Amino acid sequence: MTLSEIADGLEVTASQRDRGVAVADDTETPLSDRLAAHADDLPCTPEATATLVDAFTAGRSVGDAAREAGVSPMTGAKALHRCGVEGVCPLAPTRRDVVRDWLDGRIARSEAVALAGGDEADFALATYVETHDPLSAVAEAVDAHIAGSAPLGAGSAGSDGDALGGALGSPDGLR
Repeated sequence: MTLSEIADGLEVTASQRDRGVAVADDTETPLSDRLAAHADDLPCTPEATATLVDAFTAGRSVGDAAREAGVSPMTGAKALHRCGVEGVCPLAPTRRDVVRDWLDGRIARSEAVALAGGDEADFALATYVETHDPLSAVAEAVDAHIAGSAPLGAGSAGSDGDALGGALGSPDGLR
């Protein structure tokens, strides 16, 4: 059986998401300075937003990142959403359809809250996410900040310059 016979009848049913070119920025410009031009479009100060991004991308929860930035968790989630950070909406995509139905006037708010299955705060955040798009310039600045948070060429190298941080050990023991 040839490869063309094996592939006969196969078809692509999903498309790949184009993420564009990887961004690396080693300019050492603080993120808060990059966000200052967009301060009016952010739900909190550029300094608080920069703190949120740093804490959240370091692995902290939205609530912990918000406490570190000195804002409420709801404001923190809104700011992260405006920065293009995915995954801050508490409702699944099918439940967000219910929010869209309410925004389009097809169902009553009380019915939408009940169908969405979350509480009032979850519904309010999902409404914000549906009515406020991420800011592309802010998302680009955040992506550049995250990509450039370590000097170019650095990253996983250990103190002795070993790119794998000593994970493989010494080859001398293999003989």
